[in-house]
Amino acid sequence: MGEDKILNVIITGSTGMVGEGVLMECLEHPQVKSVLVINRRPNGRIHPKLKEIIHVDLFDLSPIESELIGYNACLFCAGVSSVGMKEPEYFNLTYTLTTNVAKTLVKLNPDMVFEYVSGSATDSTEKGRAMWARVKGKTENDLMKMPFAHVYNMRPGYMHPTPGQQYVQKYYKYIAWMYPFLKRAFPNNVSTLRDLALAMINAALYGYDKQVLEVKDIKALAKHD
Repeated sequence: MGEDKILNVIITGSTGMVGEGVLMECLEHPQVKSVLVINRRPNGRIHPKLKEIIHVDLFDLSPIESELIGYNACLFCAGVSSVGMKEPEYFNLTYTLTTNVAKTLVKLNPDMVFEYVSGSATDSTEKGRAMWARVKGKTENDLMKMPFAHVYNMRPGYMHPTPGQQYVQKYYKYIAWMYPFLKRAFPNNVSTLRDLALAMINAALYGYDKQVLEVKDIKALAKHD
């Protein structure tokens, strides 16, 4: 499975750090034939494989549904930080938004692989004390109930940016120098953004034996050959 498979990919969040890193790898990968990005603002990239739709409201995809047909993978990288947010707002921008997009895509492309960028320490029980972890846990759990061909939840920890990225969070310039130390000291919590991107591509191409992938799974799948 996967050696001759071609991917037509939808990516959300490509004007953020994670989505941009995933997009960069998809544009270079020989088995990714086409990439559609859905953004609120232009991401500034031009590439023969790339099509961009500017659409402000991901809660209502009905105006662009006809342009979402024919894709076999969605790499869902859109997300917000929970810092300073109350639970209802974070729930709406995380759970409600993600599952809304997923419901539309599974209706249009039932053979699609859907991959969600979650986070390390996400709470699958939905009962823990950390609000963000409960919300992401419910998001993961309900995505896995949807009738996609496959659903994979990626739980990265610290991700080292890819050289050439434009959308790197500001605080990374203060901590990026620590990456070599972090990689050695915390190997199960640290990866590169390229690792995540390749793991997502390889999950869509070859599958994986888990639906929830921790950092060690992400790094292993990134090396699939």
